[in-house]
Amino acid sequence: MNNSADLLRELRIDRSAPPPPSRRGLWIALAAVAAALVLGGIGWALFGREPAPEVRTATAVALGGGGEAASVLDASGYVVARRMATVSAKITGKVREVLIEEGQRVEEGQVMATLDPIDANAERELAAAQLGSARSQVESVRARLAQAEAEARRLSTLVAQQLVSKSQYDEAVAARDSLRAELLTAQRNARVAGDRLRIADIGVDNTVVRAPFAGVVTAKAAQPGEIVSPLATGGFTRTGIGTIVDMDSLEVEVEVGEAFIGRVKPKMPVEATLNAYPDWKIPAEVIAIIPAADRGKATVKVRVALKQKDPRIVPDMGVNVRFLEAAPAREAQAGPRGVRVPAAAIAQRDGAEVAFVVAGGEDARVERRALKLGRTLGSDREVLSGLASGDTVVLDPPPALRDGDRVRIAAAE
Repeated sequence: MNNSADLLRELRIDRSAPPPPSRRGLWIALAAVAAALVLGGIGWALFGREPAPEVRTATAVALGGGGEAASVLDASGYVVARRMATVSAKITGKVREVLIEEGQRVEEGQVMATLDPIDANAERELAAAQLGSARSQVESVRARLAQAEAEARRLSTLVAQQLVSKSQYDEAVAARDSLRAELLTAQRNARVAGDRLRIADIGVDNTVVRAPFAGVVTAKAAQPGEIVSPLATGGFTRTGIGTIVDMDSLEVEVEVGEAFIGRVKPKMPVEATLNAYPDWKIPAEVIAIIPAADRGKATVKVRVALKQKDPRIVPDMGVNVRFLEAAPAREAQAGPRGVRVPAAAIAQRDGAEVAFVVAGGEDARVERRALKLGRTLGSDREVLSGLASGDTVVLDPPPALRDGDRVRIAAAE
């Protein structure tokens, strides 16, 4: 009976025990686990991996044929005038009038200033008076000589008739010859007085300061009432009236390092860019390479002629120049060959020259490409194969950068 009672108790339903889990609850638990895994993966993707490196980029530019020039050297210099003069008076004197202003254009021979002519005029008046006196002396001697010649002729007739003594005739001849010599002396004195007058005229003309050539006044150095002198005497004495620059003689002087002077040749085409007008490309040409080096700076001076004249070009302006090399004729027939990129975009990987091309938008990745290089074009390199025009390349790629890596493009400065 006990066994039967125990069996009956085992068959009784226990209402206090929890119900077995249902299938719906199982699915909810699985979904929660999956969501946790997804969120964990996203968190690791955002915060667990290393951030993409920030890189600078540049764009590959096509090199065209047809005689297109490529830069072989970049340098900087200044605009200079080959014809420039600080105009001064030839004599020391007080400025009476200044007839120029900065920026004014003057023609050759135009009066720039005048000095006080009192002393010069006095010298001229004295020389003119001396010339008049000398001429009067000539006329007086000439008159006495005419009388003496007549007296000598009359006595010559009388002595032939033995009406006067021979000694009396000889005295008349001697007087005539003396007056002839005196006339020559008076005439020479008159010529000397005339020369002295011409010198006095030059002295008066020296009080007028004229432009030696046509140009533009860049500096006005004197004012009325100041003392000017062609010699530097110190104190408050000026040495010039003004400075004139011939704007047609402007050129560029560039100092090129000794290590790169071999790239520069006479008659070489040049592209000049003024610092004041960076978007204005001025065609130019190498005039000459000065055959002397600066020991202190290890540079050689190069003269560059500007082929375009413009009022915007003024002396002492800063200029950046690109020495160009014309493409060979065979390249002109073959058409475009390769691209040019900054030398900083080329890296060494496994003994080969490569570049990393950026592709993609926000999730930018790099693609490693093997390159075939050409000429060195200043700070750039010619790439014959491996890149196309318009490709964006990484500058100074980090040593750890690999094909397919993500990168962040630095904002332009």
